[in-house]
Amino acid sequence: MPRNPSQSPMIRRATSSIRVDDALVLRPVSIIHISDIIEAFEETWPDVIRAMPWINPDKETNAQIEEFIHETERKGRAGLLHHWVMVRPWDEFILGLVGFDRVTRSRRAVWNLGYWVRSSEQQHGLARKSIDAVLRWLGQVENLTVELKVDPKNEAGRNTVMRAVRNWSGERCTEGDSPITVAGVRTLHECHTIDVGPDKGPNHPNFR
Repeated sequence: MPRNPSQSPMIRRATSSIRVDDALVLRPVSIIHISDIIEAFEETWPDVIRAMPWINPDKETNAQIEEFIHETERKGRAGLLHHWVMVRPWDEFILGLVGFDRVTRSRRAVWNLGYWVRSSEQQHGLARKSIDAVLRWLGQVENLTVELKVDPKNEAGRNTVMRAVRNWSGERCTEGDSPITVAGVRTLHECHTIDVGPDKGPNHPNFR
């Protein structure tokens, strides 16, 4: 989830909570989550670095994460970024993160989608359900295009992205392919795009 915003026009609205089901709620990232997010990250640092390649492992990581969360909360209120923590509603246990930033590589996309699920909670469909929920949320008020980028060597991540692309009738977007450096290793990431809007999505009766 890099952090350099692009300049495409968009409708701004503050990030808001999303109830996915009885076992999963998405809450806007806030400074109240700092210690719990850091604790969750410590469980699976390699996955975190892959999801957030802007983290510099040679610098103090907690300070970088705190800065990211402060910026995310501020820009989330202004509608400039949208990031959520995945939580269990009965105990607020953090399961992962999902969100949109403005770092896009293709000419069509307005937002870039990223996600991360802590290792102890993987293989339970959390990424799939969260991605569908935030795509629906983003498309409630306007038609726009979202990028999803993935390392083709990351089999689990690619399976998750391709499932979303199929369900939302997305497409491959080679012009958005871009190299991303993770822990000193530069890898070309595939780009896919999904169109969202009030009349789009797998649950809409007129969707094709």
